[in-house]
Amino acid sequence: MKNILVTGGAGFIGSNFIHYALAQDPDIVIVNYDALTYAANLHNLFELPDGGARHHFEHANICDKDYLALVIDKYHIDTIVHFAAESHVDNSIEAPRVCVDTNVMGTLTLLEAARAHDLRFHQVSTDEVYGSLGPSEAPWTEDSPYRPHSPYSASKAAADHLVRAYGRTYGLQYTITHSTNNYGPRQHREKLIPMTIWNALEGNPIPIYGDGHQIRDWLHVEDHCAAIWKVLQEGEIGESYHVGAGGQPDNLTVVGWICALLAFEYPCNTSYADLMTHVTDRPGHDTRYELDTTKIKGLGWKPEVGLGEGLLQTTRWYLKKWGKV
Repeated sequence: MKNILVTGGAGFIGSNFIHYALAQDPDIVIVNYDALTYAANLHNLFELPDGGARHHFEHANICDKDYLALVIDKYHIDTIVHFAAESHVDNSIEAPRVCVDTNVMGTLTLLEAARAHDLRFHQVSTDEVYGSLGPSEAPWTEDSPYRPHSPYSASKAAADHLVRAYGRTYGLQYTITHSTNNYGPRQHREKLIPMTIWNALEGNPIPIYGDGHQIRDWLHVEDHCAAIWKVLQEGEIGESYHVGAGGQPDNLTVVGWICALLAFEYPCNTSYADLMTHVTDRPGHDTRYELDTTKIKGLGWKPEVGLGEGLLQTTRWYLKKWGKV
């Protein structure tokens, strides 16, 4: 790996990965290929290692096969790390075709380019492809069947199947990681944790879907980036790896913790917790996610950022970003 094409590198996880990877290897060059849709932000790429000298940005859509081929040739790309996706479940419910066009057809375009240029391909996927767990069900393993419940998760499942099919049919060198819910710096405000912080600071209602007892395994984005880097370095070609933190509070608890952190870090005259407002649940809302991470831990990876520490760091980051400190 010397010249890496990162798709969606101006988004949340992709931009954090670029920061992480450039700091890990002083010899790699990263080409950031991003369409700059609403969830992307070039400010996410400020203060890169080496002043950004090893980072190149290309404003383009992953479905543009001709421009993609030009970029691969121009920078002598040898590896694709594929983050680009329409990832908001609510948006996928409202506009499923947009989600499918990017997540399925965009992935297919990238796979064709990887096949034509004999590139290594890493697919960044989600635990949501497996559906929903009951309260006492065991965590999903890498061999668990796919049962997606939303247009978003169905589109990611389809993309995963395409990646595996290209490996089997064409000999594509690929790996896949499935992660649990990410949080941390540079995340778009539509997601639960930054949305909670923003609404609290603005004095707006903090929406809680249904009873708020949906359970997620919250993974700090830096731990996720470290896991992807580990798989790129040491993962077995043709294998998938689960990435999770192992902590499983429900959404109501997470929002309550954030309100308590804000009360300490940025006190106001009223209670942030009083802003928590239950709203109609999302259609088909999954109850619980959890991944068995035994396989990736066998490579020597483990999560380093606990949820309490990570929420504090994240809250302080947004307070600084939004000029509150």
